[in-house]
This record gives sequence, C-alpha cells and structure tokens, in this order.
Amino acid sequence: MRILAKGLTYTYNPKSPFASQALKGVDISIDEGEFFGIIGHTGSGKSTFLQHLNALIRLTGGFLKVGEYDLSDKKCNFLELRSKVGMVFQYPEYQLFAETVEKDVMFGLKNFRKDMSDEEMKAAVKEAIETVDLDYEEIKDKSPFELSGGQKRRVAIAGVIVTKPEVLILDEPAAGLDPLGKKEIMDLLHAIHGGWCKTIVFVSHDMDEIAENCTRAAVFSDGRVVMEDTPAEIFKRSDELISLGLDIPVTAKCARILKERGIEIETDFTSEDFIAKVLAAYAAKAGA
Repeated sequence: MRILAKGLTYTYNPKSPFASQALKGVDISIDEGEFFGIIGHTGSGKSTFLQHLNALIRLTGGFLKVGEYDLSDKKCNFLELRSKVGMVFQYPEYQLFAETVEKDVMFGLKNFRKDMSDEEMKAAVKEAIETVDLDYEEIKDKSPFELSGGQKRRVAIAGVIVTKPEVLILDEPAAGLDPLGKKEIMDLLHAIHGGWCKTIVFVSHDMDEIAENCTRAAVFSDGRVVMEDTPAEIFKRSDELISLGLDIPVTAKCARILKERGIEIETDFTSEDFIAKVLAAYAAKAGA
C-alpha cells in the first residue's frame, strides 16, 4: 500500500479563538515495502499526519491516498482501511484495559474480523503474542497490569498486529526504554516488516534509531515536510537539521569533528559503516 499526500492541511479548533494550524501543505510519498522514519520537533505536525493515515483524524484539506483508499472520498470504507493500517500510539502500554492479555489482544479482531470463529480468533491471538516474543501459555490469562513495562508494550503491539495490517504506524515505539529495550523493539519491527506487514512508518526523536533502521525518512517542521530522502542524505545536511532545533546521530557528530580536523568520512551514518570507514581512513593515513 503506497501512501501519497499532496497539500495536506489540518487545523485544530477551526473558526475559534484557539485555532491552530498543524499541517500547512504536507507533500509526502511512502512506497510499499519501506521502513520509513519521521523526524520533527514537538509541534511540527508529525503526529497529526500519522493520525490521518488510518482516518483517526478525518481529511479536511488536500489529498491523501493509502493504497486504494482515497481518504477524501466520503464513501471510503474506513473500517476496512483501519484493519489494514495498524496504529500504535506513544506509550501504548497505557492503553491496555482488559482483564487478561488474551482478551486485550483479541479486542481488535472483534472489531475488524467479526467473520472469524472463536477458535480462529484464539489461534490469531496466540500467533500475535508469539510474534512479539512472549510465551502465550504463560501470559494469556494474566492481567496486563501484572506485566513488566517491556512486556506491556509488546502486548500492546500484539493487539495491533493481530489483524495482520499491511501498514504499521508507530509513534515513538521505543520511547522510554533502555538501550536494550530499544534494540529489542526495533528488532521486533524488522521481524514483522516484509511479511504480511509490508510497510513500517514510525516517528522518532532518536536520530541514531533513524540512521540505523530506515530506508528513507522525512523531516517535518512547522506543519510541512522540509526534507524527504535516505537517512544518509538527510544527515549530510546536519547544519540545516541543527538550525531546525533537531539533533543528529552520534556518527554525524563524530564526522563533523573529523572534518574539522581535515578528515572527511563518506558514510551512511550507521555505526557499522562509520566505524569501518574510520578504520579504513586511519589505515590509509598510517600507510601513507
């Protein structure tokens, strides 16, 4: 499912003294199969954009198409769209509510797949829970509130992927986790990506996360997309990012320091590539 937005606009509280324009003409294209990152400071419009993708926020201005679904069409099947475009909000563990893990994960199926039998639903829930690396038999009857923070987040993600969406949208999926927890979540998303979930789109404030994981990314600022490219090309423009109040990856910071000392490193800003290029540059200099 390709995502295409042109001139997308949105205003909160229109026609009131509290009107606030969140999107001011967003143009963006996300191809099927991408692991796509969205960058931007608070208030840049990125979360508002995400909520348009499965019509949690209805289109009021501009053009937006997700796969074959034209969100400007009043006859658009929004229920079907939401079954194919899963949304995981920031700190999703706070949205758990059911008595047991199994019932919580099953909730989405009951909304979107009413044609399934109880046995089929239980099999789908088991598959989703095991997909997020949790033991189904061990936790299915537990209260979600008895679980650790990391387990809660995995259960919340299981509750979205249980319908096997073609596109998975996540707002800061690794927020608040320690480095190991962040790596585990990103590894999980890569494991999900490329099968039934063909496209991943996620917001992150962690530039290292973007550099290490994304095929392409977009930078939001003041309700518009100001950059859209591969992470390698985006992070080459570190001066522009810093002027927008954004951070850059550790590798980009190191590359800037090396450049100041007369050593230019051509890198894609992943840690593996950067280290290899630095060692190669050191070896060449030592040989010379």
